[in-house]
Amino acid sequence: MLKLVANSDIQLDNAVRTFVSKVGKESNLTLVDNELTYKDFLSNKMLIVHSIRQGIPYYLYELIKEKTPFKQEDWADFLGVSERTLVRNKAKVDYVFESIPSEKILELAEVTSLGRDVFDSEEQFYLWLNTPNFALGNLVPFELLKDSYGKEMVMNELLKIDYGIFI
Repeated sequence: MLKLVANSDIQLDNAVRTFVSKVGKESNLTLVDNELTYKDFLSNKMLIVHSIRQGIPYYLYELIKEKTPFKQEDWADFLGVSERTLVRNKAKVDYVFESIPSEKILELAEVTSLGRDVFDSEEQFYLWLNTPNFALGNLVPFELLKDSYGKEMVMNELLKIDYGIFI
């Protein structure tokens, strides 16, 4: 399992570097970094902005999707499309998501990345995502991820947990 995880991390890092290189060329920016990782990518807000404007390619979405706890039906709901549309998009050569779905993909990637860092295991993070949370008005964090404001609330709560603030 560890070998598979490491391999998928390398694959995702390589895909991010390829994508960022393309974004840099098309935006006339110097963004190429041969050491850029997926985590570096998610922490660089300016790079995120340019990536959203460029659009996330389907191949990168699929690699990000593998790192998240969300099922195909969840992704369809988050992106505001049907599952069938996602399947059709996959069949299109070089499909690129428009800016609004691209932003949502990267928002969910950020939440998942932080959640994996905060909790000891993926299972604990996924359990937390699906358990009503007092600090979030007894709402389930998963349900809050459907919009940007809810995502920010979830991110803030994850940061509080990371810092040991349980209020």
